[in-house]
Amino acid sequence: MASYLLVPGTYHGGWWFEPVAERLRDLGHRVVSLTLTGVGEHNHLLDGSVNLDTHIADVVRAIDEDPAEPVVLVGHSYGGMPITGAADQRPERIRSLVHLDAFAPRDGESAFDINPTAWRERIVQAAAGNGFAMVPPAFLADRDPRITTHPLASQLQRIRLTGAHEKIERRTYLHLSGFEGTPFRATWDRIRQDPSWTALELPVGHDIIRDAPDQLLELLLAQAE
Repeated sequence: MASYLLVPGTYHGGWWFEPVAERLRDLGHRVVSLTLTGVGEHNHLLDGSVNLDTHIADVVRAIDEDPAEPVVLVGHSYGGMPITGAADQRPERIRSLVHLDAFAPRDGESAFDINPTAWRERIVQAAAGNGFAMVPPAFLADRDPRITTHPLASQLQRIRLTGAHEKIERRTYLHLSGFEGTPFRATWDRIRQDPSWTALELPVGHDIIRDAPDQLLELLLAQAE
């Protein structure tokens, strides 16, 4: 049995991972699908103080709640930011670190910094209402009513890393090449040339839970071997 901690991307709660999480549980694994502060069912906690450090602390807390078992730590999209910060603080607790079409920041970078110009403009526009809550685009909100606003500061705050996360033996990056206009192209180009990563690619869109759930399950199960 393995222990999995799954961290979703912008606007999404832990529910996004549940179709695959349930299949992992059915196979006997322990799975936590985490909802970050200020998002999803925790949306009522969203104010101007919720930032990347808040989300890193969310992940670290979830890791510490299962001290007996090293975790397979998985982040999708924005989720790559807080899992990187948490892995840097708890490298000895990580069995495998998995970035699913996600940010993989270096010290001093923010999600906003990594994003190309067009995506930066979307972030600014999304928070134009009150200045601290990003409003999801209509196509996402129409697809699932559980989508909520997301804290802008989590996208703007630069991460601080010691480099301890780079010593984790198993680090995997999955690039989803069917994501048109992906903001992760530069990240993928860097990681696939780095031998310390296992770099994988699937020709599907960014919503891997919808587009390739079987392949995702196979990848996650491989992390427990």
